Amino acid sequence: MWQKQGNGTSLTEFIHLGFRDLPELQTLLFLLFLMICIATMAGNILIIVLVVPDQHLHTPMYFFLGNLSCLETCYTSTILPRVLASLLTGDRTISFNGCLTQFYFFGSLVATECLLLSVMSYDRYLAICNPMHYVVCMSVKACLQLAGGSWIGGFLCSAISTLSISQLTFCGPNVIDHFFCDFIPLVKLSCNDPHLMETLAFTLTFLSSLVPFLLTLMSYICIIATILRIPSTTGRQKAFSTCSSHLIVMSIFYGTLLIVYMFPTIDILSDFKKVLSVVYTVLTPLVNPLIYSLRNKEVQEALRKACRKFIFGPC
Repeated sequence: MWQKQGNGTSLTEFIHLGFRDLPELQTLLFLLFLMICIATMAGNILIIVLVVPDQHLHTPMYFFLGNLSCLETCYTSTILPRVLASLLTGDRTISFNGCLTQFYFFGSLVATECLLLSVMSYDRYLAICNPMHYVVCMSVKACLQLAGGSWIGGFLCSAISTLSISQLTFCGPNVIDHFFCDFIPLVKLSCNDPHLMETLAFTLTFLSSLVPFLLTLMSYICIIATILRIPSTTGRQKAFSTCSSHLIVMSIFYGTLLIVYMFPTIDILSDFKKVLSVVYTVLTPLVNPLIYSLRNKEVQEALRKACRKFIFGPC
């Protein structure tokens, strides 16, 4: 736990409390999270497998959806395997370096997803509201720049917060009241003045979450305004169904993030914060393939073709 360094000591490991306050539900939670992990990985990998070889899906929208599925696959593998191991074995310890590594990749992928969802909403805005300029604005180069910028921006944002965490002094308890290494629980364990770190958390969350959310919201407001002008009732209903499901999932994802990170000093029960964290770390990666991809006719057709090819072989 503690290691001597010269005249002082340094923390070498943390202990996750996780869901220890629910001992009678450990087996049930393990099975639930295991099923979610398998379903999430399978769903997102399936999208990647369908999009990459199918020429009909080589469009900007499916390029971004492929990026999202890749991100969600990495996202899930960063959090859930460690949670499953803790529930199965009861070992909740994690090394200091392991904790920082988990936090860095988790933070990077969360920030990247916020930016990527904003890019995807911009893509839909152009396709529906400005179709004449869509091909020019969403060229191959532009798509690569938007996707690459989302990934680079997310990893840079997380690098700043991880570097800040690594400079903190931990001289007290090493018990993290969470099921993974997160910014606020780690700051609360440090001996430093938390106000500067809370300001940093607010600023980074504002830039990487609130701004993309507002841009996403503006895009969908414009999209809905355009949909209202569609003369066909069936067309309006179909478009509203798609947009409303996207907007609901985005609002839940962004909303839980903003509550947890932009208002870290709000007196919310720690168990409730864990529930909010489960929403954006576990549930969102599970439903994203269903909401964004598997409901699309093009993806369903690609899935049918892949199944026929698998069963009957290439024609």
